[in-house]
Amino acid sequence: MAQIKFRRLDVRSSLLRAMVLVNAFIVAAGLSAALYMETMGHAVTGMNNQVVWGLPHVFAVFLIVSASGALNVASVSSVFHRLAYKPFARLSGVLALSLLAGGLMILVLDLGRPDRLLVAVTNNNFRSIFAWNIYLYSGFFVIVTGYLFSMMDRRVSKMKDVNQAFGWTAFAWRLVLTTGTGSIFGFLAARSAVFGGIMAPLFIASSLVYGLAFTVLVLMTMSYETRGRLCTAEMLGKFRGLLAVFALTTLFLTAISHVSRLYGSQTAGVERFLLVSGGIYPVMFWIGQVVIGNLIPLALLAFMGEGASGRRSLVLASLLFLVGGLAQMYVVIIGSQAYPLTIFPGFEVSSSFFDGAINPYTPTLPEALLGMAGISVAMLIAALAFYLLPFLPQGEEEAEGAYVTP
Repeated sequence: MAQIKFRRLDVRSSLLRAMVLVNAFIVAAGLSAALYMETMGHAVTGMNNQVVWGLPHVFAVFLIVSASGALNVASVSSVFHRLAYKPFARLSGVLALSLLAGGLMILVLDLGRPDRLLVAVTNNNFRSIFAWNIYLYSGFFVIVTGYLFSMMDRRVSKMKDVNQAFGWTAFAWRLVLTTGTGSIFGFLAARSAVFGGIMAPLFIASSLVYGLAFTVLVLMTMSYETRGRLCTAEMLGKFRGLLAVFALTTLFLTAISHVSRLYGSQTAGVERFLLVSGGIYPVMFWIGQVVIGNLIPLALLAFMGEGASGRRSLVLASLLFLVGGLAQMYVVIIGSQAYPLTIFPGFEVSSSFFDGAINPYTPTLPEALLGMAGISVAMLIAALAFYLLPFLPQGEEEAEGAYVTP
């Protein structure tokens, strides 16, 4: 294979500086919102005793799931030996770490007492999926960092067995990580809206869509900033095909999930709530997830042209996939909590504590700011990494002087 040239990010672009400033402002607003919630208590949010995971958790889980999928480009090159994807493997790894860091930042700040995280780390209850995830997330950081080192160090990169071993380990670990994230909801027997083994493969398929969409958007942004075509027409076609296949797979698994619950008498009620009578949740599902987040971008990909118009269609489709992902997580996380708990299936339960009542939830501005700050943190980390080290492939129209790797 021909040598691949890599370069650092040039920070002289006025647009890039503006984007960094905007993201820094959003991060500052998010940190202020977290401090406000910690000072005033979660009473200033829309969360309550019934809906304990709110809008920040929607953004957090969305970013964590996307981080797993963002590594897919690197996995395709190392594990499946598709050399056309190799120039983007470094960027893929950096983006995966950045997205995971952004998602975990939201979770830590939403605790109210971030120092209490040490309690969870030092007192493990392995009957809880959350205890497993502590090791899955930290292991992901370690493995992907080693994977990047194996690609960038000249001596190690020549050892194909070492690089491939890191590639296979990262590939397997990200599947386990996404399975663990999906199982957070799939193991909740009292939440009939999400309980079941289908949540693990559904989250894996969703991660592939959202991670690749983030990758495409970053690549297109870097192409504009460097004034070089980082993606050839052939690669645009490959990304287009992968996005379509992943999105259709996600839609298929989503349909199976809902149809299977409609079939069961014990879960038909929650399905009617989520799909028809639940107020905002059917809107988020049908309009946000299905139409805006899947059907429209799939149509854009199907009729995508060539050249500049094709690139614009791919960018717009990727943005819509991410909007659909947020809508999907909103329905899964908040919609499942809004519906009454089924603590004792087949029995009637009576008390004075919201039995059989739909649990209200209205997100607030501090929650939204903290969630958006997670995305901005991920983008700032990625931009800093691109500036410090040669992670970006050299475009066709760029000047000479880039770093070279075999």
